[in-house]
Order: sequence, then structure tokens, then C-alpha cells
Amino acid sequence: MRYGPENPETYIPHGFAEHLCDTGEAVLNYATAGSPENPPLLLIPGQTESWWGYEKAMPLLAEHFEVFAVDLRGQGRSSRTPGRYSWDNFGNDLVRFIQLAIGRPTYVSGLSSGGVLSAWLSAYAMPGQVLGAVYEDPPLFASETNPAVGQSIRQGIGAYFALMSKYLGDQWSVGSYQAMRSAAATELPPHLAMMVRPPGENGEPPQNLKEYDPEWARAFWSGTAGVNCDHARMLASVKCPVLLTHHFRLVNEDGWLIGALSDVQAQRALSLIRATGQPVSYQSFPQMGHSMHGQDPGLYARTVIEWVKGTEP
Repeated sequence: MRYGPENPETYIPHGFAEHLCDTGEAVLNYATAGSPENPPLLLIPGQTESWWGYEKAMPLLAEHFEVFAVDLRGQGRSSRTPGRYSWDNFGNDLVRFIQLAIGRPTYVSGLSSGGVLSAWLSAYAMPGQVLGAVYEDPPLFASETNPAVGQSIRQGIGAYFALMSKYLGDQWSVGSYQAMRSAAATELPPHLAMMVRPPGENGEPPQNLKEYDPEWARAFWSGTAGVNCDHARMLASVKCPVLLTHHFRLVNEDGWLIGALSDVQAQRALSLIRATGQPVSYQSFPQMGHSMHGQDPGLYARTVIEWVKGTEP
């Protein structure tokens, strides 16, 4: 089975209406909640996550914001763009999305890879587009193949991405999820093998993976996703207030980074942002899993709402 927008049976219904925004190269799928009388908030999912990863948090955020939750290219119902998965392409999609679908300055909040894109927007969006940026447990430096500090992607989650690329293939051209699951025990260290979830009752992969183009995984494992986006240079270019949330992390006895970014990497990121003169806040949640908005939507919503209030004049 090859999953994706050309196969409507890939998808399941959700509690919010979905819309499409044509940015020129890619068509981005998104959902909204809340009143346009409130300030806008753009939610950016992590890798292998579609917009509906925020579904439980959206009603809480909608009391204070007009919420826009988007599928990045190659995820959810948005376009597949073979050979075109990179930080700069993802980020420029969002610049166009803010201009076309939101139409006014916005706050942004992203998880994981989406958190790096929140950082990208805080540095490289059009002047005045971004009011403030929440980086939710982002793999700053840790998603690079040659980082300025700390572990690279090859000392972190990278082997999991390599496994997905090998057994699923670009645009699901291989599509052997059962083989991927069988190979996890021998091709991954134990802490990454645990990430490969059992197939559903019909033998299909989990819903979030069905909505994901595995070429993303190849682009990150190979380094092509970030070839023109150095994280240190990006963070030194931030132009708006920032909140960095940092969740569970440790470096095990074999030197593997378990978590999105290490303490050393978080501190380097904060140092670079502070040097820009922009306000930056750091909140540590060492007992929290990678996705706060998925694990504890209430805590996530409160964290974002209170931080935004603190940035207002």
C-alpha cells in the first residue's frame, strides 16, 4: 500500500474542519479553531505528526487565540514533494502560509522538527510576521549531521530514520512495515527499537506513519534536509521573543542522546538567542515526554498562554 494524498483511504475523520492553502509549490492542509478577534497562533507538528496531534490542545488554546494547525509538506494531507524536503523549503512554505491563510502577524509554536521550524521562522520569516516563537522540545543541533555542539543526529534518533527510509521507502515505494518492525530489534539500539509500534489489527502501520512521507526520514539521516540551514547561524539571527521548553533527556553510557536535545545544546541555543538582544525564556520539564501537547494538553496550553501574556506590552 502506498499512502498519501493520492490515496484518500489513508485518512480518518477528525473533530475540526480541514482546509487547503496553495502556496505555489505545495498545497498545505490545515485546521482552525477560535475567533479571528483573538491573536493568531500557528501550530507546527513534529516529524511523523499531522495537525491533529494538536486536536486535544486546540479547544484550550482557542479560548485565547485564533488557532491554525498545519500539515507540513510530506505529512498529513499536504503535498508530497520528492527531492524537496529541507528546513528552508518547510520554512518558506510557512512564510507563505502566514501571508496567505493567516494574513496578519502571528505567534508560532512547534514541536520537535516543528520546533526547529519555529526557530527558523523566528529568524527568517518576513519582517513583522512573527510576534513570538515557542520551541517545544526542539532537536536544535541534535538534528544536524555536523552540529556546532553536542551529539549529532547519528548519535540520537537518526538510526530510527534510517530504518524507516530502508523499509518504507520514499513515498512508501517499499512499504514493508512488518519487515521494519522485525528488523528493529537487530538494527536499532533498544531505546530506539521501542519506538517502532505494533501494526494495527489489519496489519497496517500506525495512522500517523500512514500520513508521513518516509523521504523525510532519508533527508534527515543523510543530512540533505539541513545542508543550507546551520542551526548556530539561525539562532544568532532570531528577531522575536522565544520560549524554549526542554523535556526528558539523558546521555546514556554508550554516548547516545535519548531525548530531543542535551542540556549543553539547550544552553548553547539560549546563549546564541540572548546575544541577539531578544527576550528568551527557558522552561525545563524533565519528566515530560517529547510531546507536551500530546501528553498533557492542559499544561501545554497554560505554558503557551502564560508566556504569550508575559511578552505583551
